[in-house]
Amino acid sequence: MPDLGPEPRFITPDMERVRVGRLLFYDPILSGNRNISCATCHHPRFGTSDGVSLSLGEGGTRLGPERHVDPDNIPEERIPRNAPGLWNLGAEEFTVMFHDGRLEADPDHPGGIRTPLGAEMVEGFDSVLSAQSMFPVLSADEMAGHYSENEISQSVRQGFLSRKGGAWDQLTARVHAIPAYAQALETLKMPGEAEGFPLISNLIADFIRHEWRADDSPFDRALRGEGELSPDAARGMALFYGEAGCAECHSGWFQTDHDFHAIAMPQIGPGKAARFEAHARDEGRMRVTGNAEDAFAFRTPSLRNVALTAPYGHDGAYPDLETVIQHHLAPLVALENYSAELAVLPELEGAEDFVVASDPEERELIAEANELKPTILGKSDIDALIAFLAALTDPAERLGVPETVPSGLPVDR
Repeated sequence: MPDLGPEPRFITPDMERVRVGRLLFYDPILSGNRNISCATCHHPRFGTSDGVSLSLGEGGTRLGPERHVDPDNIPEERIPRNAPGLWNLGAEEFTVMFHDGRLEADPDHPGGIRTPLGAEMVEGFDSVLSAQSMFPVLSADEMAGHYSENEISQSVRQGFLSRKGGAWDQLTARVHAIPAYAQALETLKMPGEAEGFPLISNLIADFIRHEWRADDSPFDRALRGEGELSPDAARGMALFYGEAGCAECHSGWFQTDHDFHAIAMPQIGPGKAARFEAHARDEGRMRVTGNAEDAFAFRTPSLRNVALTAPYGHDGAYPDLETVIQHHLAPLVALENYSAELAVLPELEGAEDFVVASDPEERELIAEANELKPTILGKSDIDALIAFLAALTDPAERLGVPETVPSGLPVDR
């Protein structure tokens, strides 16, 4: 068995906080139009993701691959990056959030967290896991809604975020207006803990810490000497930690080095251009650091429960494990020959999803940044790697989806 170093340390939350955080996670009350919850794009039915390459947030209806445009509230744009899974984020080693790492623990910044908000950052979040929840609720395409649709979206568009009466205060007031939440927030607030939106986020983080701790897979049991991997999975593990070279980046207990790498991933969707830019590319980590050497680099994802979280890549470019493994084996060939048929995209009229993927000059920029070396493996080797990745699965079914939430709004099931 591989030597993975010291065992991970998990934060174990109070169960009463977990139960309230669960309700908040599934409650659409935190979205501008009261129609989207955290669970809409991070649902256990889809491995805590949503089963599509790029999500439809505001203006979508239903879940996962069945999600489609609401004709009475048409989305302005797809979400530009794939919804990441939430597995094991309660482990202390997870100190960086999002595909580009724009949110990370840093003692030199307010509250010990560096964010794109800078001076607008509110203190009181207990971790980066808690702080990450403040971003989707501020995104017009994710949860806030579009300008003039509701008071939250108006505050976001006008830049009223952390100031008194701004978006976070408005969301907090909504939650406090529901007696069950108001009482719970008063009861569960710990001495010295911040009030307001940070407390709401801290409770959601406690739920995620408990609900999606996944460290009892066949792989874990084999490491503990409590079972054996199947022959195919064992061969896949030997390849993973040996000839295939996967563990050079997918290292440690959770198969991630928590670093950023450019691997020539095909780019689909609207990209991440600033308001003054006119392109559809997503330059990844470079947009955070400003360093040219970080162009098209994205965070190494943990592979725990990876068999449950398709599609794959920062933009969900690949629909299954076989195709994304094949990309890793020959990244530049895969980039040049990428087919739009591989993307799992809910229909959105007018969307220009393949501007970058179909442009030779854009593909060349991505290829020039690639740092992944080609590897030769046969079909049986790929099958063995997939068997090993399946052995990293621990569905971690615990509290599950609540029947109702205190707001009385519909629960995504």
